[in-house]
Amino acid sequence: MIKLSEIDVNLLVVFDLLYQEQNTQRVALRLGLTQPAVSHALKRLRILLGDELFERTSKGLMPTPLATRLHPPIAEALARLQETLNRPEDFDPAVSERTFNIAMTDIGEIVFLPRLLQRLAREAPGIALSTVRSQQEDLKREMEEGRIDLAIGLIPQLGAGFYQQGLFVQRYVCLMRADHPLAAGEFDLDAFAAAQHAVVVARGTGHGIVEEQLARSRISRPIRLELPHFAAVPYIVSSTDLVVTVTDKLTEATRERFRLAVREHPVPFPEIPINLFWHRRFHQDAGNRWLRGLIFEMFAE
Repeated sequence: MIKLSEIDVNLLVVFDLLYQEQNTQRVALRLGLTQPAVSHALKRLRILLGDELFERTSKGLMPTPLATRLHPPIAEALARLQETLNRPEDFDPAVSERTFNIAMTDIGEIVFLPRLLQRLAREAPGIALSTVRSQQEDLKREMEEGRIDLAIGLIPQLGAGFYQQGLFVQRYVCLMRADHPLAAGEFDLDAFAAAQHAVVVARGTGHGIVEEQLARSRISRPIRLELPHFAAVPYIVSSTDLVVTVTDKLTEATRERFRLAVREHPVPFPEIPINLFWHRRFHQDAGNRWLRGLIFEMFAE
């Protein structure tokens, strides 16, 4: 019994071409080999299969009965292997109905999704998105396993095994209603500390840097509301006297709709890099490449 591990695929390629050309010199030209190399390959095949395979006649090399039986399945197998190894792109966004899972915060949903969904509606109407929240270790595992395709944000724990691409940096500012008493005039540390505040405690996100920086600066302020997420912030501050520390991207997306005022923050916070992450297992995945390319094109600064 002949085992596949004993067969050099190149021998089968030579066999297929010899069957077609019936001439070792023409086969050598097609493969870019010397004629002795082709003859040597034929000798190896004869030993392997226990048959002459091709006999010299006045018309050239003619296949033996065994070679005639073997050629159709071997030619078909080689064609399928060639097609498999040179497969066309198997992802067409215009007709795909794939669902992509993206890990992002609620700020990310506000900043990215409206524009991204509009673009998908025009160019990839069958594509669906699902946003997820995932804790640090869960996120790594779920991206490794392919349950989450991409992640967007400040996610330092995604190191080894992950690719990342910078999108933009965020600054922290103060957000309040447009007719707030502090919306005009001087807005310094004393005014900030005296204001009534809403605080977002978004666990598992980079927003913790805000409270850490304020604690190091020993700035105390009256907190009237704590929230676990950002989505409700524009609704709340637009109809109260509360001031909230948020990213400039959130203010860009909401200030006009909710008639909000933005003030430069009196506390010097570091800028926050927002990156796009994907696992190396899916670096060559056609759909993953397309979506991350689209996100980078639309949002990178």
